[in-house]
Amino acid sequence: MKSIKQLATITLSLLMTLLLAASALAAGECSISIINNKPGHTYEAYQIFSGDLSNDNVLSNIEWGTGVKGTDLLAALQLADASKYGSCTTAADVAKALSGESGSPTAADIKAFAKIAAEHLKETATGTANEPSEGKYTISGLDTGYYLVKDKDNSLPEGSKDSYTRYIIQVLGNVEIDPKSDVPSSEKKVKDINDSLTVTYGAWADTADHDIGDRIPFQLKAILPENYTDYETYTLTFHDIQSAGLTFDKDSVKVYINSKQVNTGYEVVTEGLSEDVTFEIRFADLKTVTAADGTKATNESVITVEYESTLNDTAKIGAVGNPNDMYITFSNNPNGIGTGSTPRDTVIVFTYKVDVDKVNNKQEPLSGAEFTLEKKITGEAGDRWEIVDVMGTEGNLTEFGFTGLDDGVYRLTETKTPTGYNTIDPIEFTVTATHDDATLELTGLTGQVATGDLQFTPDVQNGSLSVTVVNNQGSTLPETGGIGTTIFFVLGGALMVGAGVLLVVRIRMRAGNKE
Repeated sequence: MKSIKQLATITLSLLMTLLLAASALAAGECSISIINNKPGHTYEAYQIFSGDLSNDNVLSNIEWGTGVKGTDLLAALQLADASKYGSCTTAADVAKALSGESGSPTAADIKAFAKIAAEHLKETATGTANEPSEGKYTISGLDTGYYLVKDKDNSLPEGSKDSYTRYIIQVLGNVEIDPKSDVPSSEKKVKDINDSLTVTYGAWADTADHDIGDRIPFQLKAILPENYTDYETYTLTFHDIQSAGLTFDKDSVKVYINSKQVNTGYEVVTEGLSEDVTFEIRFADLKTVTAADGTKATNESVITVEYESTLNDTAKIGAVGNPNDMYITFSNNPNGIGTGSTPRDTVIVFTYKVDVDKVNNKQEPLSGAEFTLEKKITGEAGDRWEIVDVMGTEGNLTEFGFTGLDDGVYRLTETKTPTGYNTIDPIEFTVTATHDDATLELTGLTGQVATGDLQFTPDVQNGSLSVTVVNNQGSTLPETGGIGTTIFFVLGGALMVGAGVLLVVRIRMRAGNKE
């Protein structure tokens, strides 16, 4: 009949499907195959209506099926919608009322019916399947009829990375179902900048390097599942796990739905969390959240969180880096209560150091120096040199470690020179680093000197650039009473003898002239 054939064309959104068998089959010869290759599901089929499916695709002699408490279901339907089911007394009456005057129930009607039917199922399912084969879970040995198919209650563990299927109603022959048991995906990103060269941050990435004290932009994303609209309520929580070297700024948090800012409907939580979680962004029910321009989340919407953290004095130097993880937890049961989670996603922030060894021209450690390290900063008003650190003002250092450096251009100046030694010229050099987004590894580190003939020795693992700075002694004059004085005396005597010879010659020349 036309009304039955129309049922076969309705694909219910969010895992609600009504199909018609192609031909009549004998008892126990029907099957339902659920297309899903993810292990861990236990699918159950409960027969709601039984009947005879004829060759002309008409289901007749409709009775309550073996998987439902018919009397209880009838009473619940009448209580929920008396106008539709109030006059019903049999299973056939309910099936007719469900089809409506048009003979073709709406998706909303099927969804409402399935939800009530699921609350009045018998304890034992008509058929089950708990292991996929060739990408499908197959429930076989079924009689013709209408079936409610669902994941077994509590069959997925808490925090599962999969979701439950929506209730599905089927009319059998042999059918295949492609359920939308979809889950959200999540990712984390960070931004990098070389502030000696530009005032603009780079694109969102998985690795970055920064100076200690820098405010670092981070981004969290959740892409909602394809079946999001099938949920009546939807919880969503971002969990962020930062290294000790990063200090979270709660006031910097901004939230967006599809790039439209959200000002309410979520909370930023920093206390009472599990041991490793730094903060959480919680949506008690994302369905109630609206962006400032009226945008609401829907299937496959992108929920974005942006915030800043500061790289602090406890940051790890070198290849170990300062990792920052995140994951989300989310509603994963459109039929009721359940929570799933995504895998952790990690970004990492690197920082470096410059080690200066101070020696004399004999390569012996030399104390008494003071060094100032500056970094060249590019700004809209022009470039400037900004002091990074001053070392040597106290104590007698011979080794100077400037830690927490980004890539960029630096200048090392000897602002106090050991007594008796010449001051070195300022050393300008460039720190360059490379890091791999795919492996989250620090892959290269160099220090290129622009002035002078010094050479930096890199250690990628330790994130260090080492250089030896030599001070030479100044020019010296002879000391009184030493060999220098003797030289002057000898030279002076030689000059006097010479003067005496010259005098004798002159006297004789004068005497000769007089004769």
